[in-house]
Order: sequence, then structure tokens, then C-alpha cells
Amino acid sequence: MPAAANPAIRVPPAAARPAPEALLAWYDRHRRRLPWRAAPGRRQEPYRVFLSEIMLQQTTVVTVAPYYEAFLARWPSVAALADAPLEEVLSAWAGLGYYARARNLHACARAVVARHGGVFPDTEEALLDLPGIGPYTAAAIASIAYERRAAPVDGNWERVVARLFAVDEPLPRAKAKLRALALTLLPDARHGDFAQAMMDLGATICTPRKPACALCPWTEACVARAEGAPERYPVKVAKAAKPARRGVAFLAVRADGAVLVRSRPPKGLLGGMSEVPSTPWEPGGVANPAGHAPLKAPWRALNAPVAHVFSHFALELDVWRADLAAGTTAPAGHRWVRPEGFDAEAFPSVMRKVLAKL
Repeated sequence: MPAAANPAIRVPPAAARPAPEALLAWYDRHRRRLPWRAAPGRRQEPYRVFLSEIMLQQTTVVTVAPYYEAFLARWPSVAALADAPLEEVLSAWAGLGYYARARNLHACARAVVARHGGVFPDTEEALLDLPGIGPYTAAAIASIAYERRAAPVDGNWERVVARLFAVDEPLPRAKAKLRALALTLLPDARHGDFAQAMMDLGATICTPRKPACALCPWTEACVARAEGAPERYPVKVAKAAKPARRGVAFLAVRADGAVLVRSRPPKGLLGGMSEVPSTPWEPGGVANPAGHAPLKAPWRALNAPVAHVFSHFALELDVWRADLAAGTTAPAGHRWVRPEGFDAEAFPSVMRKVLAKL
């Protein structure tokens, strides 16, 4: 359905349609300096786009920057990343969250080497055929690294487009509509710069709260601004409260300081990551936590629970500690790790919170 015929969309007057040239001129003056961004006039290296975009999914620029630089120093090419053991990649990723991204990152690097000789394909269609790459990442690599005409529509793009056209339909239902409208904004050239300009506009000017409309290069073209209610868009359905789960983490500590740990199953939540043994995480907790202890020991509750919020549930872990003799043998599937070896383990944030109770 054409935008003008859709009651959920108000189209700016023809004289005030958002001109891509205005946004690009603004970007030339105000572009952000980011570790993964090429200098003006230079093409971005596909591996760097890929690495940064996977890391930036559901994570802030400030958080990602040191991880990106550490990864690039350790694995400067897609071939180097493909050669790395998954356990090392997970360990380097620890603390960044959403750990399936790290597994996908590694799987994709191996696929690029195996299928494409270590060179990322240059079209959205071919990029989408790689593991862990969805429509957004494919469009980002195609536009930023290869100057393809593509729209990497992330949250920043959605917010800008929803305000430009005052799209009343709520997210996430409006995603397809916002993407279609975004495609109408694309320029005839400088596709990589335009993609990044949209990201910068949403991150620095067209922000979720208190957008700086007076500084926006598209202020005259924005229907939401004309209505005097830019913060109303994008419309979102109220989120339901996250369900709660509980469990007990078993902090077994030998006299030599080593802590008992194990690896989680390779698939599923925190797949392949290192963890302190624990009960299953269930609503209300389990009926007999002691029955899930990794070994018989004088367990005592520390009365210092750990709280952590995942994307789809909130977790509270009670921590039980047992102090054991230095020669205590690790049960099958477990291992002892001394504190100086913690950094080599792929401990997710929730487990680092447990270990902080030592």
C-alpha cells in the first residue's frame, strides 16, 4: 500500500521531503569518531564492519569499544578469528552479554573462510546465507563495506523514520513498514556514509528522549516535529514484566584457593560458557537445592544473593559456599580453577557476580 494511502503514515509536503543530501552534509560535519569507522573518503574493511555490527547488537557503543579493540588486536582478520578455538572467543567475549552472538561470530568467520576464501561476499543475498548474519547485518556490511544500496535498519533508523512519517502503527508490528519507508530515503551514492549518518542522527540528535530537533538536518521534513510530538514516536506496545527465576549457586573453594567450575552445554542459554555449578533456574526455585550440589560438603548459605537480568527473565541466585581440603578431587564434568586463571575462563556476567562473593 502506498504510504500516502495508509492512515498510519503522514507524508511530508513534497517541498519538504527529507533530502539525503542534507543528511550527508550534516554527517560530513558531525560524524562520530568510532574505532571501527574508516576515515572520511576511505572504504571500510568488511571484517571490521562485521565484527563491530555483531558486537553492537543490543549493546552500547561505550561498552563495545574496548571489546572491539581487544578482539581486533587478538584476531586482526577473519581468518585469524576462524582459526581461534571457540573457548578462547567465548572467554574474550565474557561480559559483553548475549553470548549466542559470540558463537555466531565464530561460526560465521569459519564459513567465510571455508566458503569464500576469507573474503566476505558483497551482496545482501550472499551475506544472508552465512550463519549468524540477519537482514540488518547483511545490509550494514553491503552498504558500509561495499557501497551497495541497502538499508541497515536498526533502532536508530526506526526512530528517525517513524518520526519523519509519524507512523502510528506500534512496534514491533511496524517494522516492515518502517523498512519500506527507509528504502525511499536512500541516496544514489555514498550508501555507506548514508547508513552511518542515519545511525549517528538517531544516536545524537533524534534520541529517544528530548530530541534536538532544532539541530536536525531534516527538521522541516519531519511530520512528528510539525505535530509538536516527536517523542511520541515510534509507538511501542507496553512490555510485559519479565518472569522471575530462582536458583542456588554452589561456590566450592579448596584450601589452595581453587574454585570448582564446569562448562555449560554447547547450545542453549549461555551455551559453552564457564559457570559455577548451580541448581536449575526455575520459577520459585527448586524444592531440594542440596540434591543438586556437585559434591557432598559442609555447604552454608552466604546470605548474599546475586541478581541478574537476562533478555527474557530476571534471575536471583542464592550463593552457598563450602570450604574444602586442597586435595579434593573434582567430580566428573567439573574442574578446579584458581583465581589467577579466571580471566582465561568464559565466565558470563552472572557468574562473575557469584565469584565476587569469594
